[in-house]
Amino acid sequence: MNFNYASSLRSAFPTLVSCCLRVDSVDQQTDISLPVADFNRRAVARLGGGTESDFAEIQAWRRAFGKMGLKRTQYRCAAESLLRRLRKEGSLPTIFPLIDLCNALSLAFAIPIAVFDRQKIGGDLQVRYAQGDEIYQTFSGTTENPTPGEVIFVDTTGYAHARRWTHRQSSYSAVCEHTTQVLIVAEAMHDTAATDIAALSTALTQQIRGIWPSSTVTPL
Repeated sequence: MNFNYASSLRSAFPTLVSCCLRVDSVDQQTDISLPVADFNRRAVARLGGGTESDFAEIQAWRRAFGKMGLKRTQYRCAAESLLRRLRKEGSLPTIFPLIDLCNALSLAFAIPIAVFDRQKIGGDLQVRYAQGDEIYQTFSGTTENPTPGEVIFVDTTGYAHARRWTHRQSSYSAVCEHTTQVLIVAEAMHDTAATDIAALSTALTQQIRGIWPSSTVTPL
C-alpha cells in the first residue's frame, strides 16, 4: 500500500513534515509500562508549570486548525488533547500496548501520532480534502459523512479513517486486541519539525523492535 498527501494539501501547508511506518507482527498483550512511564515523565518535566499551548509544536497545529476554519480550543490536535489530559489528570488510561506506547511518545515529543489497523485500510491511504461522500465511523457506532473541504485520512474504498486531520480517528480502523499489523503516521509543522520527526521515528522504531523482537518496521 501507499501513503501520501494530496498536492493541494502540500501546497496549503508547506511546512508539513511527516513519517509513516508500517509495522508487522506486534501483539497487544505485552507489558510496556516502563517505557511508557519514562516518556510520560519527559512530558511532565517539559510541561513544568506551563501548559501545552506554550509549545511550538502545538502552536503550529493551532495555526493550521485556524487556517482550516476550526475553533482552536474546540478541535485540538491529538497531541494537544493528550498533553492537556496528562496535565489535568496526571496520567492517561491504558488502552492497548502499542497505543499506549505511541501516546507516550506523542506526549514526549508533542507531536500527533495516528495508529491504524492496517488490515482495515482498503488499498492506499491519502490525506486530502474531503468531498463529503466518504464514510466515517464514530466510536459510538454511528456513521457520518465528513464536511466537504475538511482534511481527512481516506482510503481507496472511500472510508475516512480520521476527521479534521489530526483531531480524531475512526473506530473502524482503531487498534483492537487482535491487531497485529499497523500503520503509524506522525506529523508536525513547527520550525524544527524535520529534526523532531526524524528523532521521533528513530525512537519509535527502536522501541517497537526492542519490545516486539519479531516485528518488522518499514518506512513508507
